[in-house]
Amino acid sequence: MIKRTGHADLPLHHGTVPHWLADRMRDLGTEIIQTILIEYGRKEVLMRLSDPLWFQSFGAVLGMDWHSSGITTSVMYALKRGINARAREFGLCICGGRGKHSLKTPEELLFIADKTGLDGKALVRASKLAAKVDNTAVQDGFQLYQHNLILSSDGSWAIVQQGMNPQAKSARRYHWCSGNISSFVEEPHAGVTGENRGTILNLTDANARNTRNTILSISKETPQKIIKEISDIARLENPEENRSAQLELFSDEFSDTAVHFDSGRTCTMPNRHHLCAEDVDLKRLGAVLVTAHESEPKDFESLLLTPGLGPRTIQSLTLVSEVIYGTPSRFKDPARFSFAHGGKDGHPFPVPTRIYDESIRVLGDAIEKSKLGYTEKSECIKRLHTTAIQIEQNCQPEADFEKTIAHEKSCSQEWRGRTVHCKA
Repeated sequence: MIKRTGHADLPLHHGTVPHWLADRMRDLGTEIIQTILIEYGRKEVLMRLSDPLWFQSFGAVLGMDWHSSGITTSVMYALKRGINARAREFGLCICGGRGKHSLKTPEELLFIADKTGLDGKALVRASKLAAKVDNTAVQDGFQLYQHNLILSSDGSWAIVQQGMNPQAKSARRYHWCSGNISSFVEEPHAGVTGENRGTILNLTDANARNTRNTILSISKETPQKIIKEISDIARLENPEENRSAQLELFSDEFSDTAVHFDSGRTCTMPNRHHLCAEDVDLKRLGAVLVTAHESEPKDFESLLLTPGLGPRTIQSLTLVSEVIYGTPSRFKDPARFSFAHGGKDGHPFPVPTRIYDESIRVLGDAIEKSKLGYTEKSECIKRLHTTAIQIEQNCQPEADFEKTIAHEKSCSQEWRGRTVHCKA
């Protein structure tokens, strides 16, 4: 079984990622993936990559533009360079790529299968099926130009692929995963929090046996009969308002067509370059800023003893920590993660390369020390996320959006800020 886990709609951007950013994305991205591997295992990495909102947040924390189509190509290229160089150690490998590289996916999968004993034919079939569905079976106007399959040593996988619609000047990223991936993290129900919306439907409950049996009976009826029943109900409830919708939804043209549903993890990015306050959860951003700039040094002693580390790096590391340890509900506003390392086009501010390098160094040092049994630094990075959540819940801070961006830009030269156009 394979399933599409969601998609992201992005404005189409052209251009290349400069080497100074591409290498940093490779290094920090690989360190983040390695930390998730150590904490949760390979399936969790695949689960994260198959989540459109997490992927968008991950790309933003790596310094890519918070909303553009280029985030897909650049992140996957960075990860392929970083992960494949350590494939045996990680038990992960990334196949495919953009353009002509996407066509090499079956060849690469068969090569890996030959070396590992995995079922190469099944993997190639899954790869082709996902591409076929998104490129042909679903006629949404997007033609695929990128296809990556991330493969685990146990045969589990995730797929990230992207299509282009030149007329609409937009791109759509599709996410897939193999049926045996679950987590984010361990108990997904425990990881999803949000506003109480009242009664929910839980068909797994023991008391729902009769409901399940009824649904099973309905599923055996002919589609035409069910459609007629639904049409009658809708017409009785609101005959005028629902008439046009009924004609569109229940037309004969679609009556025999299988419909594929994404999960609720879909995101749509606006066409503008600049970031607005409404793109960000200001309460969560405020908690990050408070954690970074107002916490007592003793709270993060093992980190602050690192030479050159200050509040601004703590701000970046807090958002990195959330990408690693956060639950699904924490990624509803991917743009917030651009406040870790800015964006290559200067939105919301230039990439502070000095801060970026400190983030890579601190996270890498924490990983290496944890391998030797010294977990103080890695626990401290984890505590950044939990501290921010505690501040968010108890203090209810709210960031001053314009003031925060103005401060970042005023310090850009000190932090060696860079964009694709120039240095700060």
